[in-house]
Amino acid sequence: MHLMKVDPRALKENPDRSRQTKSTPQADALLLATIKAVGIVQPPVVAPQTDGGNGFIIDRGHRRVKQAIAAGLEEIEVLVDEAANDNGAMRSMVENIAREQLNPVDQWRAIERLIALGWTEEAIAVALALPVRQIKKLRLLANVLPAMLDHMAKGDMPSEQQLRTIAAADFEEQKEVWKVQKPKKGDPQVSWFAVANGLSKKRMHARDASFGEDLAQAYGIQWGEDLFAPADEDSRYTTNVEGFLGAQQEWMTSNLPKRGIIADVNSWGQVVLPPKAERVHGKPGKTDGTAMYLDREGKVQTVHFRLPEPKKAKGADDAEGGDDAIVMAKPRPDVTRKGVEMIGDLRTDALHEALARAPIEDDTLMALLVFALAGRNISVQSGASDDVYGFARMERHAVGLVGEDGKLTFDMDTLRVAARSALIDVLSARENRTNSGIVARLAGDTIGADGFLPTMGTEEFLSCLSRQALERSCKDTPVLPRARVKDTRAALVEHFREARFVHLTALFAPTAAEVATWRSKSAVVADEDADMTTGDAEDGSGDAAALDDVDLDAIDEAYRVAAE
Repeated sequence: MHLMKVDPRALKENPDRSRQTKSTPQADALLLATIKAVGIVQPPVVAPQTDGGNGFIIDRGHRRVKQAIAAGLEEIEVLVDEAANDNGAMRSMVENIAREQLNPVDQWRAIERLIALGWTEEAIAVALALPVRQIKKLRLLANVLPAMLDHMAKGDMPSEQQLRTIAAADFEEQKEVWKVQKPKKGDPQVSWFAVANGLSKKRMHARDASFGEDLAQAYGIQWGEDLFAPADEDSRYTTNVEGFLGAQQEWMTSNLPKRGIIADVNSWGQVVLPPKAERVHGKPGKTDGTAMYLDREGKVQTVHFRLPEPKKAKGADDAEGGDDAIVMAKPRPDVTRKGVEMIGDLRTDALHEALARAPIEDDTLMALLVFALAGRNISVQSGASDDVYGFARMERHAVGLVGEDGKLTFDMDTLRVAARSALIDVLSARENRTNSGIVARLAGDTIGADGFLPTMGTEEFLSCLSRQALERSCKDTPVLPRARVKDTRAALVEHFREARFVHLTALFAPTAAEVATWRSKSAVVADEDADMTTGDAEDGSGDAAALDDVDLDAIDEAYRVAAE
């Protein structure tokens, strides 16, 4: 047997070859790509023609010769063997029957040898016509315990996901699990599920990290690559959970905003705010606090909160009824208290944005100032007391309207800016002591603040609705109510991703009944003021005497009750 170079087109096919069935196009494409990349690794075997010709007949390697011709090779090396009396039929049959596909372990070892010779993963993938990802998967076997590799080489392989989990663990952990899970005598199979389950660890993903590479190195974080993740996202991860959370915690400490705190979470994964703090669902104010915390996935989350001012203690005399009173079960309202508070925050933000940007006529602007000063959150002092509320905020808007000589000097543009800014500071629809009451809603309806309300088709808000209110929200939508409330809510959330939804109770316009009640209460107070003024004129008493007889706290409470 000797080696020689011949033109592959001059070789004759053996009619008695064992493999008569055509190979698959995929197999031919793989062989062609390999020949183009590295040439013919194993030369075909040929023998002289026995029919008197001077050529050579192919003994073994028909596919290699065919694909060499397809690759455009002018010459190939062949091994010339002696002609067999059976025309090579037996040798061809033995070769094809005895051939066996390399198992993944042997494939990996061959790949590692090529890597050691300077081949790149990309070049190996091109030569073998395999995806680069498949080469990376095979190279994961380098991180598998040798005892496990020996068993895998026998043909008992784990799934790709199980292999990924096993390779992510260190050898000591693999050794401990293998002692328990290795096959017993007479049992050739291994429960790879049990092996992977014993080695599985919680993963923290790089895409959820707020810190940079500097903190990652400081905390000893090494990123691995999840080959099963979608191609369009950062697939890096680490099993160093303690280091990941420590880096996140240090990042929060370094990036804590003014009036910010690092909060804990409860057993349900919800943030724990300071005592009596109210969560702000709309735009935070300048005096609002910020709470940063880590959720169950290790992500940094941020919420805003508002601390209430101290309230006067109320007496216990307001409680009525005795032990014999019958307590009736109250039906759940359409919108929970949290939902009402969210509406108040969203209304206020929309109102302020409308006051800053919406077109407002000058006469309307003056009427709104009257509304603002009539709000329940406004206290006006006559100078009899040193207790002043809100004057510092209002004064800064007035300063721009006064010249250095102490005279009013301004143009209409300056006045409009000052008026809008004053209205923004005064009007509020929040469900706390700053609530301006119905006047804020009337103002918002007048200037079209409904158009500035954000969409409320979110999981957070829709979870505040009762079943009946949720099903009413399905009206005019293709969403049909489901048997379970959470399924209806999930369908609405998905629908409103592309559409704006504002709940009817969030609209600014008050009902006619609310306006009538407000007007009647205001008329009663006006009549009482007129009667008081008339009495004072008749008996000669002054304003100070009249005020001594008036319970200002009672009037303020009456306003609050009327608006509620």
